[in-house]
Amino acid sequence: MVIYGVAILAGCFLVGTVVGEFIGAIMGVDSNVGGVGIAMLLLIIVVDKLIKAGKISKPALDGLSFWNQMYIPVVIAMAASQNVLGALTGGPLAIIAGIAVVIISLACVPLISGKQKEAAITSPTIGGEADA
Repeated sequence: MVIYGVAILAGCFLVGTVVGEFIGAIMGVDSNVGGVGIAMLLLIIVVDKLIKAGKISKPALDGLSFWNQMYIPVVIAMAASQNVLGALTGGPLAIIAGIAVVIISLACVPLISGKQKEAAITSPTIGGEADA
């Protein structure tokens, strides 16, 4: 059932939130530190183990797939809004650092994806027929 996939996602999110709050308390910060990342890693590990054990149904995977597609953009938007607020209150150095990171990240996308400029393709034969 689709609800089982959502239940797995919710359980991982709750565990991640509790662990993130605990890490924040240990560090002396009144915030959740890494809870969402922990939840996502836990979700990957749990689902992988369930798939390998053959204990998760196709509808449950469909439920996870749907919420994974919704969950990541929402979390990124939430984190981005917190980062922007922190940057605006942190002064010009935080804003400059944020802009630099975005520019460097965008410049690295072609390197990470392995896309290279495609060379012009020319036909070695006359008339477009290729030798077999």
